[in-house]
Amino acid sequence: MGRMPKKKSLTVRRVLTLLLAYIMLCVGGGVVMAALFSPAVFGMNSVARAVVPSLKVEGVDFDVTSLPQKSVMYASDGTTKIAEFYADNRTVVPLKSISKPMQQAVVAREDRRFFKHHGVDVQGVMRAFFQTFVKKGDTQGGSTLTQQYVKNVLAMQAREDDDPIAEYHASEQTVARKVREMLIAVQMEKEYSKLEILQGYLNIAQFGNHNLYGVESAAKRYFNTSAKDLNIVQAATIAAITKNPAKYDPTSDENLKESQKQRNIVLDLMLQEGYITQKQHDEAVKTPLKDTLNVQSIDSGCQVAGDAAFFCDYVTRQILKNKEFGATEEDRNKLLKEGGLSIVTTMDVNANSIAMDTARNTIPPNDPTGFEIAIASIRPGTGEVLGFGINRTYDATDLAKIDSTRTAVNYAVDEQDGGGWGFQVGSTWKPINLVAWMQQGKSINQYLRTSTAYNTASFSCNGYSFAGTWSVQNSGGGTSNESPLQGLVLSHNTTQASMTQQIGLCAIADAAKAMGYHNSIQGQEDIYSSNSFQPPMVIGTVQASPLTMANVYATIAAKGVECTPIAITKMTDRAGKNYKVPSANCHQAIDPEIAETTAYAINQGVVRSGGNAVDAQLSGGRKTFAKTGTNEDTYMLTGGFIPQVATFVAVGNAETPQSFNYKTINGVYRPTWYGMYIAEPAWKEFMQRYVDTAGIPIDNSYGNPSAKYTAGSTTTTQQNTQTQTQQQTQQDTQTQTQQQGTTDGEVDDGDINDGTSTMPQQ
Repeated sequence: MGRMPKKKSLTVRRVLTLLLAYIMLCVGGGVVMAALFSPAVFGMNSVARAVVPSLKVEGVDFDVTSLPQKSVMYASDGTTKIAEFYADNRTVVPLKSISKPMQQAVVAREDRRFFKHHGVDVQGVMRAFFQTFVKKGDTQGGSTLTQQYVKNVLAMQAREDDDPIAEYHASEQTVARKVREMLIAVQMEKEYSKLEILQGYLNIAQFGNHNLYGVESAAKRYFNTSAKDLNIVQAATIAAITKNPAKYDPTSDENLKESQKQRNIVLDLMLQEGYITQKQHDEAVKTPLKDTLNVQSIDSGCQVAGDAAFFCDYVTRQILKNKEFGATEEDRNKLLKEGGLSIVTTMDVNANSIAMDTARNTIPPNDPTGFEIAIASIRPGTGEVLGFGINRTYDATDLAKIDSTRTAVNYAVDEQDGGGWGFQVGSTWKPINLVAWMQQGKSINQYLRTSTAYNTASFSCNGYSFAGTWSVQNSGGGTSNESPLQGLVLSHNTTQASMTQQIGLCAIADAAKAMGYHNSIQGQEDIYSSNSFQPPMVIGTVQASPLTMANVYATIAAKGVECTPIAITKMTDRAGKNYKVPSANCHQAIDPEIAETTAYAINQGVVRSGGNAVDAQLSGGRKTFAKTGTNEDTYMLTGGFIPQVATFVAVGNAETPQSFNYKTINGVYRPTWYGMYIAEPAWKEFMQRYVDTAGIPIDNSYGNPSAKYTAGSTTTTQQNTQTQTQQQTQQDTQTQTQQQGTTDGEVDDGDINDGTSTMPQQ
């Protein structure tokens, strides 16, 4: 209900009402007249201002139409709820959306003369005075609904200000507090209509434990219904609670008997006031309260978001660090918990669910190795993050300290976004080198001479200089004079070093940045930071999050269009105000021909022609683009895409690098592990299940090489690549057979860096 100011004159009766109430309270409580006029209370300088104080008291806003309420986060469909956030669990609704029985029940219980008095009920005060001070009985308040609204506003403001003293004073049983409420209540009724005040009270009052405020939240909590649909029995149950939320909350077994008794008292009062008939009353009283309950969980925040919790945490952090949503983090947190926001995210329900399921299937949370698996998926050309997969249960409580299957760290994102230090990405970096190579006008079929030792001075560029020798090896040993395309297919480290020697390390760093790459470690995000800008970065020794690497592959998938990952598409408040959400800033970052040629190299060579990602091929003849990686013996990885989805998988100990060698992972023992053994199957499982579930059509039109960047004999290159792949496979088969007595014959892609290189110097 909108605000409808109602002009009322200050009648003699209203003044006498105040004075009479005040005199009675002074006599009963023994306070002095000066207390009423204390500047600390109202800042008044005349009797007239004492009688008609401003509603803007001590910075408190008594507007009945403006109350803090919870925010709701949704998935990309705008309807699937991920989580709720609130300081007070409240959903504000207009009076027209609150059932008549609910309105009548609260009036009958709290203030039966509500529609007759002017904010202070003289009869009620006299009755309370007589009961409390003459008969010496139980303390009676005599408060009207308007006074109770005032009391609730003051208490709410104290909670918002984190001021326990003010919260105590808002509810302490003193005459001064009563007088304060009375004076404000009279002014409230001068400014607002009865229906507006009733609406305000029904939305602000506490109707249960666990920060449960307002009848809409109460209706959902106790009966899984809305305030507009509350019947007589339900309304009486809720109306009874506010007298003593801790004692009358019916969800507690020990409270149930007393809750039913209090409900029946409300039914008696409703009958007395003529709101219900004798028949309605009798039928309601005979109804067992426990049979009417349909209790719903009211936990809030990412802690109770289930499989969407890691995504929820990521979105929350985007809000808390963005100055568009408030000048300080405190302001932004308040907006989130009190602004009544509707937050529509980019999370695809299917993608996130399948990613979480795939992570758990690949390495169970309780696997003895304790290895983490982190999956991030993104929609190319949009920056929209589709979901995360972590083989852990999200838990921001102390339980995570003693249970290794629980964590609040999202290993799929950067440290500043709630993640860790990231993973060394190994050979999944190598497509970046190919992009940088073509950006220098070179063909991917140009033959190179390679070595196992490189003078790092030859990698110097743009004022950055290196000294020393880098000893670089291929996992199968030896060297091969080959093209960059063959170097990618066979994942040869020596070829990456040879390419870098020709174009300089800066060219590769610049290509990476253009494609959306940055380091995961907070404060060292720039690739030119001293810890990452070293020659071995060309074989993936950098620390990156799966989301960052998924975005790099998304740039290739989107014909060179790079977008900043985004998680929010729309955010509005209860008044319909649209907030400016972070932009993806999509732009053409690399030449489309270079992007397509890179895609061609990944698909034609790495997936289709016997490269190390051959097992990533999706069903139905769908053109698949993927690259595996292994960083020494500590991390296994796979990145890849189809035109509609880009995904990256990382496996390892995310906190402290730990060797895979001679480990049993998810029941499988291997003396040596590679990315194709775990990360690649996980990547394929996620991608296949997601494209099938989402019904993503096959688009095999992408990945056409440019003649400009494939100069040379493509046919010969493919033949040589296949021949070398077979030879490499035979070599690795013999080596592994000797080592472990097996016939595992896939070409591995391990990145071995046992050489030395100095820190870069400007």
